Amino acid sequence: MKYKLTAIYLAASILIVTAGVYIVFYFTSYQEGGGEQVREKADDESKIHLTFWRNRGTDLENQAYDELVADFNKENPEIEVEMVPIAYGDYELKLRTEIAAGDPPDIMTIDTPTLALYASAGAILSLDSYMREEGHIEDLASPTLKGITYEDEIYLSPIVESSVALFYNIHLFEKAGIPLPSQNPNDPMTWEEVLEAAKKISALSPDVTGIDPAQGFPDGESPSYFKMPILWQFGGDVLDPDNQTANGYLNSPESLKALQFYQDLYQVHKVANVEIPPEALETDKLGMTVLGSWMVESLSKMNPDFRLGEDFGITALPKGTEQAVPNGGWSLGISAETDYPDEAWEFIRYVTSFEGAKKYVEITGDVPARYSVAQAFPEFNEYPKNIFVQQAQKYSKNRPVTPAYPVISEAVKTLFEDVGIGGKNVKTSAEEAVRKINEELNDME
Repeated sequence: MKYKLTAIYLAASILIVTAGVYIVFYFTSYQEGGGEQVREKADDESKIHLTFWRNRGTDLENQAYDELVADFNKENPEIEVEMVPIAYGDYELKLRTEIAAGDPPDIMTIDTPTLALYASAGAILSLDSYMREEGHIEDLASPTLKGITYEDEIYLSPIVESSVALFYNIHLFEKAGIPLPSQNPNDPMTWEEVLEAAKKISALSPDVTGIDPAQGFPDGESPSYFKMPILWQFGGDVLDPDNQTANGYLNSPESLKALQFYQDLYQVHKVANVEIPPEALETDKLGMTVLGSWMVESLSKMNPDFRLGEDFGITALPKGTEQAVPNGGWSLGISAETDYPDEAWEFIRYVTSFEGAKKYVEITGDVPARYSVAQAFPEFNEYPKNIFVQQAQKYSKNRPVTPAYPVISEAVKTLFEDVGIGGKNVKTSAEEAVRKINEELNDME
């Protein structure tokens, strides 16, 4: 049964009307132009125009995409790709609005856990034949391939893979007399060791916070991405392996233990704070925080005086009973409404190929999705990038791939807010999250 995108917004109608007015005005002005304008317009109309929407990322990510789109347009004069970056917090709403209005972009980036929503609604094309013939899927790690697959069909093509690690302030560790963590990706601190370190760091000053355990309490998908691994690390989960129920998983003893540990960081031990000042890690106000691989290069660019190995270090994500990190990320897909699927695939193939991904990684420093690209960069076998690569290859796990994922993500976000900020009963809060998720799962049957 398809999970329909039913939200149609007034804004979409306004956009369509506005677009119509613009087209009329444009062609009126064009007819009034001279012969040179006519020739330029004819040349322009002979091109195939493709729109490409993506979520706006870091400055380095934006630069990488700008260069790849420019390169593709230059090498393919018969195709013109127009890229539209959209703010992260607005992207999903805008994309779903345009899909519901029947006016989506030709090419789009999709966060892998929301793949099932778009695929089950028939909003995006299967890339299965393209990927199996030209996508070199043997070059992708199995967790990555699983994350871009829905009901045995490949729908997306990735450039990079995501991974997170524990970043720590060396000065605060030394002041608190704490040995620096291991640089071995297979030798993480336990959460109990992290707690003891956070207590000593917090005791240094009232202005110092021991740890930000999972990127605070923002909106969007970030809470689920950063917080689900805590459940996994304690042996818990959100859904059963077949994505049919949350009961017995999100409210399991293992998940409840993880949630209680997380709550105690804020409510009992007072080593985590809801409000953390900007650049707290860089200004010796925060001992530890969980950040993504994409932040290694960005931290150096934004803060040249905050140096890896001298001011901060990176170690594997903490473990409870096991190691686990999130994977997935923004991959490229094609709208089911496009008139030019083959040309859209040419762009995706170009961007996500070995050469395209290599250029992207050269600029951003992100962890590549392809083994071959990782092998082309010796630094991915060295500290600190080897931490992200080995975690992604050995210990990564997908968020649930189901059309109900938006509800699941929101329920997980609310659950961690309730126990972290609100200090609510862990078991009661987990049962409420299970109820919300199972209602949505049942409605899909």
